[in-house]
Amino acid sequence: PGFNMRIAKWVKEHLPNIRIYYYISPQVWAWKANRVHLLRKVVDKMFVILPFEKAFYDQFDFQVHYVGHPLLDDLGDEHSYDSEMRWDTPKKVIALLPGSRAQEIQTHLEIMVSIIDKYPDYRFVIAGVSTVRPDLYHSVLGRHSRLELVMDDARAVLSQSGAALVASGTATLETALLGVPQVVCYKGSFVSYHIAKRLINIKYISLVNLIVDRPLLKELIQHELNTENLQRELDLILFDETHRNGIFDGYRMLLKLLGGPGASDRLAHLIHQDLSESI
Repeated sequence: PGFNMRIAKWVKEHLPNIRIYYYISPQVWAWKANRVHLLRKVVDKMFVILPFEKAFYDQFDFQVHYVGHPLLDDLGDEHSYDSEMRWDTPKKVIALLPGSRAQEIQTHLEIMVSIIDKYPDYRFVIAGVSTVRPDLYHSVLGRHSRLELVMDDARAVLSQSGAALVASGTATLETALLGVPQVVCYKGSFVSYHIAKRLINIKYISLVNLIVDRPLLKELIQHELNTENLQRELDLILFDETHRNGIFDGYRMLLKLLGGPGASDRLAHLIHQDLSESI
């Protein structure tokens, strides 16, 4: 966002006849809210993908357009969009999504795999990424015979899973849209976590909870992310019918709030309309 905003400022100063559209909004609602004032000056139209972002910008008298989340289009027929999500016997696969950066994978994966022996009847499958060192996964695989690895295809893993342990990020939203109950995990270094805690102003760390504006998914953060807590929360997801159905109900609400597929079409229509009116 820093680069984009500098480009927008330069264009506004040197090429004032060019319309400037910003899609997708920077996360000014989480930190550096003062950047909104610059955005108002240099952006002609802002398009946002999260429903609560519009209300955030309204506080600054900045009218933005909510077009919905493009992930719904990206998932296509794969997502559980308005499907008959209901209680049944969960699939015997637990997905592990430890993140996409080396440090978070190393930290999260060690804790996630610590519960494997508690569930002898389940397969555990890591959704890995090829952008990090392979040894981050293989050092763990060598210690657990029932642990499997699938590279660069988290959706395939999730589609076969009855539950998931997911590092906070967009993956939590994708997991929800695919209809998989989950526990959200995050653990960083002591220093980075406490710095972030002072700078970032949000109630939840998962996009799902932020969108539905309540703690639908359990978030295990820092010292709370341990074997005992993971097992307790995973037991609720796998074996507690009321808890599991509650998550599915929340996922249905999430889908309604996201506005359905068609975000890119709505965006294109709004830009075309604005250009036509500005000629």
